[in-house]
Amino acid sequence: MAHRLQIRLLTWDVKDTLLRLRHPVGEEYASKARAHGLEVEAASLGQAFRQAYRAQSLSFPNYGLSQGLTSRRWWVDVVLQTFYLAGVRDAQAVTPIADQLYEDFSKPFTWQVLEGAEATLRECRKRGLRLAVVSNFDRRLEDILMGLGLREYFDFVLTSEASGWPKPDPRIFREALRLAQVEPAVAAHIGDSYPCDYKGARAVGMHSFLVVGPEPLDAAIKDSVSQECLLPSLSHLLPALDHLEVSPP
Repeated sequence: MAHRLQIRLLTWDVKDTLLRLRHPVGEEYASKARAHGLEVEAASLGQAFRQAYRAQSLSFPNYGLSQGLTSRRWWVDVVLQTFYLAGVRDAQAVTPIADQLYEDFSKPFTWQVLEGAEATLRECRKRGLRLAVVSNFDRRLEDILMGLGLREYFDFVLTSEASGWPKPDPRIFREALRLAQVEPAVAAHIGDSYPCDYKGARAVGMHSFLVVGPEPLDAAIKDSVSQECLLPSLSHLLPALDHLEVSPP
């Protein structure tokens, strides 16, 4: 006899799951620099950003909160280091650009809702599912979601800045379960990162779905994630939930 599972809570990653930047980071940085009289190639800034972001994340994880930084200071430092690596050594000239970028990245016009995201959230709500955000984002996320008309779908928004724990730390998932007052067996998480989203949620006993793009999936990931848990687009989520709820135990 088929086992009937009733999922009650869906937690969501945000960046590159529900939203993405309208323009690549390098283009955004180059545009703001140009407005302040600095000409820097977007490609150089994009490459420098990836390097600066990686180094900052390793040296000051989760916005350096445990090391005395604020998330704003953390991001301003990333921008300063990005321009430095791209050849702009004048920090005084870059600081107003960094401040402007921080503000602009908190505004909805910098972001776009991914295709199918709102329709999927709406349908999940119609089914009676509770929805929440679990994201490695900073304090700006609430305003971004509000500005894009998505905040109303979620019971709560839990960021790594607010909780103090970035995914895949199990504590951020456990905190979401505590806030929702549900057991992990009736909760599922949706996100685009295999280590942070898929594995992080599974580690605490939740179900999870991995949003994948059109590019080929890494062989190791493909071998460790069942086909039913791979979402080529968000429109595949509801059928995947239906399959999960009637799967054998």
